[in-house]
Amino acid sequence: MKDWLQAALLGLVQGLTEFLPVSSSGHLVLFQQWLGDSFFATEQAVLFDLVLHVGTLLPVLWFYRNDLGRIVRSWTGGGAPKPDDGGVLDWLRADPDRWLAFLVAVGTIPTALIGLGLKDIFESLFHGVRPVGIALLVTGALLLATRWRSGGAVSAASMGIGAALLIGLAQGLAITPGISRSGTTIAVALFLGFDRDLAARYSFLLAVPAILGAAVLLARDGIAFEGASLAALAVGFITAMVVGYLALVLLVALVKRGGLHRFTWYVWPVGIAAILMG
Repeated sequence: MKDWLQAALLGLVQGLTEFLPVSSSGHLVLFQQWLGDSFFATEQAVLFDLVLHVGTLLPVLWFYRNDLGRIVRSWTGGGAPKPDDGGVLDWLRADPDRWLAFLVAVGTIPTALIGLGLKDIFESLFHGVRPVGIALLVTGALLLATRWRSGGAVSAASMGIGAALLIGLAQGLAITPGISRSGTTIAVALFLGFDRDLAARYSFLLAVPAILGAAVLLARDGIAFEGASLAALAVGFITAMVVGYLALVLLVALVKRGGLHRFTWYVWPVGIAAILMG
């Protein structure tokens, strides 16, 4: 397959599966089986994967640019906490955007600990097609359960540290190929009583440090630029970025309408097919 065509295909898969609740890592394992390992074994594979991750990070930054702008202003314009104001936590809670940023940082802690300590173990246990298929069935069951959870009244201001840690733990466990990061974190947030908008917003704000961390892990062992096709990199990057943005818009709209469970009817057939083919 021509490099640019394969780059477009992988960019399409990355853009769709990074945000839609269908597991990007699970689809990567399946595509490795269907396309062969030749491309993934090349020296440029890490570079290409890094480019795709950056391509899917930009849609989140753009889509939530107003939230991120308010978060930056809440930290730069609010001054330092004063002793007579009740302490640091009260200072953080005084501004909902500042509190949300703090809870994103809290939620990132269990994700980082799992990602750094258990990533290789999880990926080795779920490397084959059949385990990925089983994990996709689990993802589908979790998504289906949200059909009976319409969302609650928990807002950014009333969200607690325990909830942030639990959602961060769910995101960390989603390093398992076949377990969707977005689907798991949004579902857990809904089960905890978050309103639908906050469930989606917190999930994708939490994705920003997760995607950045994944990019750093990819780059830490070095990146080979020699022999890389700039055209293929550009095609993959643009495809992942554009498709990722469209997928993000679609998912947020479905979550707000209570339609997250609809993806069950995609992941279950794919999971069953993977088990039968495995």
